[in-house]
Amino acid sequence: MSDVDDGKNLRSGWTTGACATAAAKAACQALFGEGFPDPVTIRLPRGETPSFSLALTEQGDGWARVGVVKDAGDDPDVTHGATIIATLRRGVPGSGIVFRAGFGVGTVTKPGLPLPPGEAAINPVPRRLMSAEVVAITNRLGQPADIEIEISVPGGDKLAQATWNPRLGILGGISILGTTGVVVPYSCSAWIHSIQRGIDVARATGLTHVAACVGNTSEKAALTLTGLPLDAVIDMGDFVGGMLKYLRRHPVARVTIAGGFAKLSKLAAGAMDLHSKRSQVDLGRLAAHLRILGAPEDVASRAAAANTALEVLEMALAAKLPLGDVIAAEAAKVAMDVLDGAPVQLDVLVFDRKGALVGTSRAGLTA
Repeated sequence: MSDVDDGKNLRSGWTTGACATAAAKAACQALFGEGFPDPVTIRLPRGETPSFSLALTEQGDGWARVGVVKDAGDDPDVTHGATIIATLRRGVPGSGIVFRAGFGVGTVTKPGLPLPPGEAAINPVPRRLMSAEVVAITNRLGQPADIEIEISVPGGDKLAQATWNPRLGILGGISILGTTGVVVPYSCSAWIHSIQRGIDVARATGLTHVAACVGNTSEKAALTLTGLPLDAVIDMGDFVGGMLKYLRRHPVARVTIAGGFAKLSKLAAGAMDLHSKRSQVDLGRLAAHLRILGAPEDVASRAAAANTALEVLEMALAAKLPLGDVIAAEAAKVAMDVLDGAPVQLDVLVFDRKGALVGTSRAGLTA
């Protein structure tokens, strides 16, 4: 499979949920005496029927185990190359299909996620896919579908540290994810999913104020300035539009957007994706702001021809012109327009590259 980005053909891949489904299907066939099918073919929600090679096969009395190596294609996915292992055991009669978290798969400990606290972090769609494959096999063989499915990921506890799971209260490992089974390169669907789950957890745990941050520098600075706990941080990255649209439907009482001057200049100009490939700083717009603030024409002209937004910011700071406050106020207005009347009190904090506050829309706070 392929997608296109910047004129290059990019190869799509498979989610952890798709890999877990393939492993579970192969293990189920072995458990009922049919051997390990290699490769094993599954059906995904949109009708695709990919095949997966088996990287691990083991079997004993009343259990079978299969591992599938995740191939995320050309997406920079943290779980690319991880081995997703399904161990299936015969369950207690009448128990139905039960999911367990093995080593390297997290357990839910906070409310607000698609699964209740105490459950294995195996999301609903992968559960449905695995259940469908197991039921198809047991029905064909005239056997009850009383099966325990344990999913494990060697090294998953370490991989999880590079994800949102610890902040979301998913402890012990990664989550088994995927709604389509397909990883589209650079779609950043996992990031957007994490933003949404972060908002869900904040609401479910009673947080009334969250800080939506562009990066590490703004996160640290915002936490220092607001006094919020780490649990209140939403790592939105460049996806301010996706976050705001989700907040419109799932509001939090107060939201502080925090980011660097260049990124928030893009938001102030109406950009909803702040990545450099998808939006650019409008230097002419910044120069126009400087003119309104009273900058001499030579300063405004140099700003319009500047190499970077940082250069413009330094000009404004040298001239003691509150350009950062203007950007913060405009960014807040754009964000409120997207929220479209949702009951959210919103303010914006603008920082320089070192984390110093250079602009704010918040009354009573000065840069």
